[in-house]
Amino acid sequence: MMVRDALDTKSNPFYREADRALFIARRDGRPVGRIAAIENRTHNETHGDRVGFFGFFDAADDPDATAGLVSAAGTWLRAKGLTAIRGPMNPSTNYECGLLVDGFDQHPQFLTTWNPPYYEGLMLGAGLSSVQDLLGYWLPYGEAGFKAPERVAALAARAAARAKLTFRDVQMNRFWDEVQICWDVYNSAWEKNWGFVPMSHGEFMHMAKDLKSLLIPQFAFIAEIKGQPAGFMLSIPDYNIPLKANRSGRLLPFGAVRMLLAKSRLRTGRIMALGIKEEFRAGSILPVFMHEAARRATAYGSTGAEASWVLENNQPMRQVIEAWGGRVYRRWRIYERPTTP
Repeated sequence: MMVRDALDTKSNPFYREADRALFIARRDGRPVGRIAAIENRTHNETHGDRVGFFGFFDAADDPDATAGLVSAAGTWLRAKGLTAIRGPMNPSTNYECGLLVDGFDQHPQFLTTWNPPYYEGLMLGAGLSSVQDLLGYWLPYGEAGFKAPERVAALAARAAARAKLTFRDVQMNRFWDEVQICWDVYNSAWEKNWGFVPMSHGEFMHMAKDLKSLLIPQFAFIAEIKGQPAGFMLSIPDYNIPLKANRSGRLLPFGAVRMLLAKSRLRTGRIMALGIKEEFRAGSILPVFMHEAARRATAYGSTGAEASWVLENNQPMRQVIEAWGGRVYRRWRIYERPTTP
């Protein structure tokens, strides 16, 4: 249902400033692969480039079919005046993205991409090369023996006191007001990240509608400095656990009910977003967020969480996560090539 929505050019606000074309490869009449070509005008306006994208890729271990799919997507993008094709994006960095290249033995967390190992060879065979890696960290909050590093915890406590920083749960009875605050933080916090595309108000609200029933309020919390919103963290339970137990594979009518009934029992999850407004980033605010996340997870009885995706070149974020015991355990890759073969 979420993939269908991500492809829906009529109802999804993403396509107000974007377009896409869908291609299927067939061998002897049998489908062996698929790809979407995506023109994201907001990306090009933001970054001043002429990059097109591909996404929703799925294929058998068939190099010729993959090369044909990438070529078809590139031809469509070239006709739009775009000079490069980058992906996978489903359909942008604000959604599922990246090709899994390491960590295949790990349980795939909810709303992250998974693919067979042979996909990397298909990408390289189609003339694509790596341009960015996205990391998944495992945070051992709640694991037996985990203890917050005393030096880092003391730093976080001093930074919180100095900045007059406080945290509060998202208030579900005024959910849309809270989403408005998060939207404002989101576009400010990520604007200088590689590949970031600002989300329109309509697109952000559309995504929030899908997530509302999935949230646990204490893991969707807002930071305030002297009463002003300064940042937020959004974690979501790992619904892939109950989905794996759904033997029919169908979400409706009973699969979704079982998934939501399992929410209160889930003790692992994924940190999907952690953003701090640029004007509040001084003063070691990031370690305070990690300290608060660890405190909440421990109190809830969590046995750990994934933080993804973290840009490989985002050293400030990586240093803080690793200081709190986080370890890289999964890796995704973004590829690119010219639209002209």
